[in-house]
Amino acid sequence: MKSARSVNSDRPVIADKRSAILRAAIRVFAGNGYFNSKVADIAREAGVADGTVYLYFKSKEEILHSIFDRNMEEAIADGRKRLEEIADPGERLRRIAHMHLDRLGADRELAVVFQVELRGSTKFMEEFSAAGFAEYLRLIRSTFEDGQRAGVFRKELNAKVVAKILFGALDEMATNWILSKRRYKLAPMADQVLDIFLNGVAAK
Repeated sequence: MKSARSVNSDRPVIADKRSAILRAAIRVFAGNGYFNSKVADIAREAGVADGTVYLYFKSKEEILHSIFDRNMEEAIADGRKRLEEIADPGERLRRIAHMHLDRLGADRELAVVFQVELRGSTKFMEEFSAAGFAEYLRLIRSTFEDGQRAGVFRKELNAKVVAKILFGALDEMATNWILSKRRYKLAPMADQVLDIFLNGVAAK
């Protein structure tokens, strides 16, 4: 079994103990897999006693939920803030795509947890789809709807479906990046996805 410590040696210094435990959990889950990991592994990685982990989290499952919730909240808040600077709906979608892949591309361990470990059970997927994931899709959908009202995008298209298609394309790029034996930068894939998404594949 691969040690979680071998995944990434460049570790940021984290003062907040709860954040330190979550960061340690990301390393452990990415290195060993969620189902093969124990709370004791996370405590050891975080440099705290097992009991300290339980002061902040009831279970390993709650830790995984917290990783997802915190990162989705940060992504959505950052997205809304940065989209305020952009008026053009197409460019706003491009910014969303870049932020999506930038975030995962900058933290391979987090990407492994999001793209692989969070998908390990239907139970997790159902719960997450009803929470932050739905809010993230609403951010994409509302941006597309703004473009429909402005006459930039086709009004007959279902904005919910469009949002899922764009998310699905970005999600697939991130998963391929994780699984690929070839090392390349993830963020530049955003422009390729948006080019196809906005312009289609038909020759002009």
